[in-house]
Order: sequence, then C-alpha cells, then structure tokens
Amino acid sequence: MFKVKSFRRLKQWVKKERQVLMTAAGVTGAVILLRSIGILQLSEFAALDQLFRLRPPEPTDDRIVIVEISEADLQQIGKWPIPDDIMAQLLEKINASHPRAIGLDIYRDLSVEPGQTEITKAFTTIPNLIGIERLKDKTSLGVPPPPLLNQRQQVGFNNVIVDPDAIVRRSLLYWHVNGEPRRSLALQLALIYLQAEGVTPEASAINSNYLQLGRGVFRSFQPNDGSYVQADAKGYQVLANFRRLASFRRVSVVDVLENRVPTRLLRDRIILIGSTAPSLEDIFYTPYSGGLIGEAKPIFGVELQANFISQILSAALDGRPLLKVWSEPVEWLWIFGWSGLGAGLIWRRRSPRRAAVGLLLAGASLSGGCYLAFLAGWWLPFVPALLGLLGSGGVITSHIAHLEEELKRSKEFLHSVINAIPDPVFVKDKEHRCIILNQAYCKLVGYPLKTLMEKSDYDIFPKHEAEAFWTQDELVLETGEAQETEEEFTDAFGVTHLIATKKSLHKDAAGNLFLIGVIRDITERKRVEEELRQAAVELSRSNLELKLSEDRLRYLAYHDALTGLANRKQFHERLSQIVEWARSNHQLVALMYLDLDGFKQVNDTLGHDTGDQLLKIVAKRLTSCLRSGDLVSRLGGDEFTVILSGIPQAEYAARVAEKILDALSQVFVLEGQDVFVSVSIGISIYPLDGESEETLIKKADAAMYRSKQLGRNQHHFAYSLVSHESSGEL
Repeated sequence: MFKVKSFRRLKQWVKKERQVLMTAAGVTGAVILLRSIGILQLSEFAALDQLFRLRPPEPTDDRIVIVEISEADLQQIGKWPIPDDIMAQLLEKINASHPRAIGLDIYRDLSVEPGQTEITKAFTTIPNLIGIERLKDKTSLGVPPPPLLNQRQQVGFNNVIVDPDAIVRRSLLYWHVNGEPRRSLALQLALIYLQAEGVTPEASAINSNYLQLGRGVFRSFQPNDGSYVQADAKGYQVLANFRRLASFRRVSVVDVLENRVPTRLLRDRIILIGSTAPSLEDIFYTPYSGGLIGEAKPIFGVELQANFISQILSAALDGRPLLKVWSEPVEWLWIFGWSGLGAGLIWRRRSPRRAAVGLLLAGASLSGGCYLAFLAGWWLPFVPALLGLLGSGGVITSHIAHLEEELKRSKEFLHSVINAIPDPVFVKDKEHRCIILNQAYCKLVGYPLKTLMEKSDYDIFPKHEAEAFWTQDELVLETGEAQETEEEFTDAFGVTHLIATKKSLHKDAAGNLFLIGVIRDITERKRVEEELRQAAVELSRSNLELKLSEDRLRYLAYHDALTGLANRKQFHERLSQIVEWARSNHQLVALMYLDLDGFKQVNDTLGHDTGDQLLKIVAKRLTSCLRSGDLVSRLGGDEFTVILSGIPQAEYAARVAEKILDALSQVFVLEGQDVFVSVSIGISIYPLDGESEETLIKKADAAMYRSKQLGRNQHHFAYSLVSHESSGEL
C-alpha cells in the first residue's frame, strides 16, 4: 500500500514538474554532447587551474631538496654540460651527507671530459643514485640513460605528458618498453625513500590493477577522466595534485661544492639535481603557472619532478588526497541536477530579479561546492554544471516569456467569450487564482470585479467553503477531466446559496492551463426537491404504518390472542395444506386432539386470570415438545390440536404424545401456588383413519374422549387395529 501511494505521489510530482524536467534533460543532453566532442575541455582545464590557485598555501615539503644549476652557477663553472669531474665531486659531497636518495635530472648518456674515471667511480659506489633517461615518444626520439646506472638498474624516465593547452596536469609512474615496465624518476626516488619507512608497493584492495603505497591508492588515469576527451592514457598515469611554486628547499651547485650547505639539510632527504637556468630552456607550465591576468610563469623540469615525488610521498605517508573523478553516469546526474535547479528556480520565481538572485546564489553554491570537493581531492565538473544551470535558466526564461504572451492572448479571448454568457463564469490559473470573471459572477458573489481579481477562494469565502472549492479545483487540474459538483457558498451579504458548478480545463497553444467554471444557482430547485423528499418520506412512513397494521391484522386473524398459538382458522387451513402435501408425497400425518383435565376447577377456584396464565404456560410446554415444522393450535377454551407432518410411522406420534403427557403433568406454579393438571389426547393418522380433514378431526376428537373415559392423562389412537393403554404402549 505504501509503495502504491509513493508511486502515485511520484507520478503526480513528475506531471507537475514536467516542464522543468524536460528542460533539464534537454539542456543536460546538449551540455554532455558539447563535452563529449571536447568543446568544453579547455574551459574545464582553466576552472581546474583556478581551483589550484585558490587553494590555501601548504607547508614546504622538507623531504625534498633541489640542488639547482642556476645561470650564476653556469657562469662560475664556465662550461655546459658540467664536466664529469665536477659532477662526480658534487655527487660525492651530497652522498657524504647521507641522503636517502639522489636524483640526477641531467642527461649523462655521454662522457663530458675531463673526469670519466671520477664519474664512473661515483656511479658505481653510490647505491641510491638514480639517473634519467627519456623514452621514445611522439615528440622525441628519446635520450639513453647513463650506461653504468642503466646496468645497475638505477634509472628512471623523466617523460612528461603535456595537455593540449601546453600545461602539465598528469604524471607518469610506469611505462612499458618492449613489454618490460620502466619506472619514472619520481617513482624510483619515492620508492627508495618509502622503503626506509617500511612502505612497499602493493595491489589496492579497491582494484587489484591500482597501485597502493601506504595510505595512498594511485588510480590509473582513463581517457575520459574529468574533462578529458579520448586522451592518451598509455602507461600508468595519475592526475597530478601540484603544490604551489617554491614549495621545496633549493641550494645551488656552487654552494654544495664549496661546502656552504649544512649536512643536516641534506641528510635523510631526496636530493634532486637539475637545471634552473632559463638559458637551458628546461621549463614546463602547471596550473600554478597562469593567472587571470599577467604572463604565465613556468617552472623548471627539476621542480616538476619534485612535485611528482612530493605527491607520491604525501599520499603514501600523510594521506594527502590524490585527485579523483566521478564515473561518467554520476557526472551526468550531477549536470542534470544543476540543470534542473536552474530551470526550477526560474520556473517557480518568475520574477526576473528574484530569479537572477537565485541563479547567482546557485552559481556561488556550485563554485563553493566544487572548491570544497577539490580540497578533499575530487575534481568535479564545474563548467558543464554551470552551463546546465544557466542554460536551463535561459531556456525556461524564454519559455515563460512565450507562455506570458500566449496567456495574454488567451485572457483576451476568454474574456470576450464569457462576457456573452448570462450564467456566472470564472476562470482560474493553476495556482487557483481568479484571472477572468464576468459580471454575472460578481453579482452572484456580491463583490466588485477589482476586489475578486487575482484572488483565491481563501480570500473571498469562509475557510470551510474555500477548502471544498480548492479540493474540487485540484481534482480537475490533476486529472484533466471535467467535473460537475454541487456545493454551497456564502456571498458578501451573508446569504448562503446552493450552486451547481461545471468545471473543465482549457489549454492554449503555449500550454497554459485555465480552469473554467460555469455556475447555476440551484437554491430554489433544491428547496422544491427537499419538499418533495419530505413528502416522499412521509408517504413512505404512512405506507409502513399501513403495512404494519395489515401484518398485525393478518397475525390476529391466524393466531390465538391469549397464547400466540395458531387459532382455529389457521389450524383448518394448514391441516388442509398438509393433508394435500401428504397425499401427493405418500406421507403419514398425525393429528392430536388435546383437552386439559382439571382446567375448569382451576378457573373456578383460582380465577380466570390464573386460568389464562395456565393456558399460556401450557402453550409454551406444548411448543417445546414439537419439531419446528409441527403445528400446535388452540381451538378455544382448554382444547388444543397438534399436527405432525411427514412422520415415519404411527409409533412416532405415540412417543410425542408421551412427551406431551410428561411435560404437562409437571407442577405449574401460579400465583405462588402449585397447580397440577393433566391432558387427554386423541390421535388420528392420515390415511389410516381417513383422507379428509373432517374425518381426521372427528376421529381424533372421539379418541380424545375415549382417553378421558379410560381415566384421563393418557393418549389413544383412533384406528381400531391398535389399542392404547394409559401407559401409552401399542
């Protein structure tokens, strides 16, 4: 029952909100289409970048130190690439501070003399040193790794994925070359650091294909994640959750070589060696590079790698969120929800100012919701949702303008029509407000037109009447079916009228609904109907009394007034019917003739009232001895008859007679005195004693007198083949 009611309510809600739902669905479909073909991709990238820039600053990640090669360092060293002897010296000095890992973000596939021996020794003796290579891809033929480090499997690739707008938003963890997995520089260095923390790679419990490091689950990037459209998802990519610029400590190569860097600054840290010299053009753009105004500020490749490393460490050790996205169906529902909100705000408010404020607040809520979700690690579709919000609002606004124009025309048309109708007519909108009334209606209600316009029934009539009108109107609006009702209303002068109203719906070309009602005053007709009804009730009552009188007379005609038993008339009619039935069905019928013994003495000594009381009790005892289909009658005085129809044999009548003798021989308590009487019974049997009623009566009467002559308080059969003793035996 609950499910049925819920379904009915849902159906009514869908019908009521159909325009909003249709608009939201259409706008959502259009936005999804635009998104699927990539038109919204760059704008969504820009919105994501803005979220990065609005995020509060985070603490410096002290686990990573960048040893930078600046323009000043190049000038002081005087050569690029840095010779092997200087590079070897740099690596040895850093290694002497016992860092956890050293990342050399400089290509060293070729020797740079002098110093080949020194660099070979450094590459061989430093176990936590990771060099770089660039794998072959669409934009480059690649750069081989340092041969010695490659032999020791101390290499990571530094390939970077750049989006169509030249901004880096993804990082690579793994890449497969000839079926063999290769790790990125960032992952290699992070794994060395995490191993010391007891964290090793494992499959995620969420999805066995996802990498889990400590507290972080690195969900692999898919081609249509977020705002991406058929993006290249080769390798194991993850969305990058960048830190702000200058989130890492930086020291110069020259300072390290000249021992100006404290050992504690490098100990137990990941050291990244790379170029920050603009002349080397190792630059990239991230979400933090741009702004609403001004020139974009790039970061250097070594800073980019530091961000990638920091993301892995922070997720694994600190639980810093990685960027996640919803599945496509959930994102579609998200867009549909905001489209529905935009359409609903305009549809309900109607006022341009209120609608604009509502849309502004909704847009602010969308922005705030996406920002808070971003802080929690979720990249939600902002631009599609905003387009859905504003687009559905625009569509509904256009639709409302069309409705209002059609409404104006419809009002003018309906007004010209109803003024020609003599009966009271009203037209209401779907909010139950009167929008068109004719003069006949105003005259009936008793208010001028300007008082009634744009008012609901609650503003005009008493509450109980308004509630009844509202319910009836709502039924027509919900079902769309015409209704004719009768009700009463009180006019402006306090006079109550009975009216019949026929209500129906009218829809114009724009879909505007109008509830049209035509009223007839039926007060006089109802008065006449009530008078006729009262007359009919009175006539019905009289007929009932006549019927009761007839039934009473009929009862008196067939029943004894004292005992309520059948009287002589009913006895003769029933005996005739029963004999005829027995003749047709070859059945036996017994007729008993009873006469009380000693009744005259009771009458003479105790009075007639006592005698009447005795007769009533005798009637009850006789009735209790018989079947429901048997008939006991009082012929008059103390004489009774009993008709037993359809008996199996004569002996059955004897047993009934014995039962009656026993019942009437019991003491009667009358007026506080014990009274004893008996009964003499004569029995005739159809057809043994005759086939006519007169014969049966005479023989039963004669048998009764014989019972009296033989001593009373006994029964006797009329047919001569059976003799009866006072004991009742055959």
